[in-house]
Amino acid sequence: MGDTAETGGLTVGQVSTRLGVTVRALHHWDGIGLARPSLRTAGGYRLYTAADLERLHRIVVYREIGLGLDRIRVVLDDSAADVPGALRAQRAQVAERIDRLRRLTAGLDRMIDAHERGPLLTAAQQAAIFGPDWDPDRTAQARQRYGDTAQWSQYAERSAARGPAEWQAVADAVAAFERALGDAMDAGVTPGSPAADHLVERHREVFAAYFPLTREMQVCLGRRFETEPGFAAHYDGIRPGLAGWFRRIIDASARARGVDPDTATWG
Repeated sequence: MGDTAETGGLTVGQVSTRLGVTVRALHHWDGIGLARPSLRTAGGYRLYTAADLERLHRIVVYREIGLGLDRIRVVLDDSAADVPGALRAQRAQVAERIDRLRRLTAGLDRMIDAHERGPLLTAAQQAAIFGPDWDPDRTAQARQRYGDTAQWSQYAERSAARGPAEWQAVADAVAAFERALGDAMDAGVTPGSPAADHLVERHREVFAAYFPLTREMQVCLGRRFETEPGFAAHYDGIRPGLAGWFRRIIDASARARGVDPDTATWG
C-alpha cells in the first residue's frame, strides 16, 4: 500500500493513529454506512480523503460528548436536523451526569471519612448527643482494633449516611433501651422469661444501627459487657449488677435458640 501522496488518501491505520480511534471502530462505522472511505486501492484497501477525515473528526467529537451513533447519523446527514437543539439536549444530559457524579464524589468522601473516623460529628456534637462522658478517642480505638473487619465497614457505611439528627435518634433509642433494661432487672425479670427474651431481641434491633448482630455475636458482646471494665462500669452505673444480669438474659435467650454460649464465637 502506498503512502498518502501516492494514493490520495489515508489508510485505516493512519486514520486510527491520527484520530485516536480503533481500526475496529473505523471498520464498524464503514459497515453501518456512517463513515465510508471514498477511495480504495487496487488491492481493495480503504483510503480516506480529507472530506472523509473531516466527517470522522465530527463523529469522534459527537461520540465523545455522548451522542449515540444513530443520533450522530441524523446530525450529520439530515439537513432538517436541529443540530443546536440536539447539542443543547446533550449538554443538559452531560450537566445532569456531572451533578450526579459530584453527588457521588461527595458520598464517597463521606464514606472515606467514616471509615477513617466513624461518626462524622464534631467533638462538640458528639458530647451533645452521646453525653459529656463520651470519649471521642473511643472510635479511633475501635477502628484500630476492628478496622479490618466486615462489621467496621458496615458501621462506617451507616455512619456516612447520618448527620447529627440521625445520630441523636440512635442515641435516644440506646438510652431508652438501657432504661428498660434497668427497670426490668429492678422488677425481677428472670433470664429465659418472655420479658427477658423481648429485651434481648430489642437489643439486637437497637444495635443494628451500628451493624447487624447475630445471636452468636450478641453472646460475645454479653461476655464483654460483664468482663471488660469499661462496659461493666457503664452498665453497673445504670444499676448495680446490671452487666452480669444482661449477660445472663442474653445467654438464656441464645440457649433457647440452639446457641451454646460457652462455644459461641464472633463472626
